[in-house]
Amino acid sequence: GTKKKATCPGLGLFYTLLSAFLFSVASLFLKKIEDVHSVEVSAFRCVFQMAFVLPGLIYYKTGFLGPKGKRIFLFFRGFLGSSAMILLYYAFQVMPLADATVITFSSPVFTSLLAWIFLKEKYSIWDLLFTLFAITGVVLIARPPFLFGSNVTGIEGSYTDHLKGTIAAIASTVSGASTFVIIRKVGKSVHYFLSIWYYAVIGLIGCVIALFVMNEWRLPYCGKDRVLLILIGLLGLGGQIFLTKALQIEKAGPVAIMKTMDVVFAFILQILFLNHLPTWWTVGGALCVVASSSGTAIRKWRQSLKKAKQNEI
Repeated sequence: GTKKKATCPGLGLFYTLLSAFLFSVASLFLKKIEDVHSVEVSAFRCVFQMAFVLPGLIYYKTGFLGPKGKRIFLFFRGFLGSSAMILLYYAFQVMPLADATVITFSSPVFTSLLAWIFLKEKYSIWDLLFTLFAITGVVLIARPPFLFGSNVTGIEGSYTDHLKGTIAAIASTVSGASTFVIIRKVGKSVHYFLSIWYYAVIGLIGCVIALFVMNEWRLPYCGKDRVLLILIGLLGLGGQIFLTKALQIEKAGPVAIMKTMDVVFAFILQILFLNHLPTWWTVGGALCVVASSSGTAIRKWRQSLKKAKQNEI
């Protein structure tokens, strides 16, 4: 018989690193866009995803609605996933890049908590400890006045915008964690192209409705913003493709750990291109959140390895 071609060692981790870099650059471009609402940026991102996923749906003959018993899950996956994207883009626009990125990295902790509630997965004392670490990190970044006083330094613009961005980033993280739980629930019974399709279509519909309600729809005034919008769409799509490829050839644990490079890239890009030095509060919050998400990933990875060995026996 024919031998299966061996995968290059470390290729999955390289794909993860590349994905983290592309997502970080897309976030930087989002900060550079002037006078374009985050919902409109999200709408452009959805259009790009639809354009690239549509040929895949036709090629794999998956249909556009999916299995009848799974459509409700796909709908909520699309609604929550697109909501997470819109909220995250808003957070990037109103607060420091590194702060928003760090908060979103608490997603694995919230995923474990929601999986325990809805999927009855095991939730141990370690998971509780990692959750507390993540919450501590978020508090250090948000720095609420009732704990840190009224003079909060190292933020962009007003503290009100910083607080709104923090709430948006947390809501985005919880929404993103909910989509992971839904994807776990659906399993492999639905092609991942179909999952992305629901995400893009429902996101676009929601964005268009929101833009008309808020009366925020407008074409970017200058050529630079239009180019940046196209680049955000391409970079976001590229980051998603490389992350998917990484998860196909590498275990989820190492991928989740390597993905912490998102935070490193966010700090570097913020310093180099936005001239904004992160505060020690942000650094402390980042260490707490990264330790929490890495600990959660390592624990899940060890559990999967242990389960695989038991199945072999």
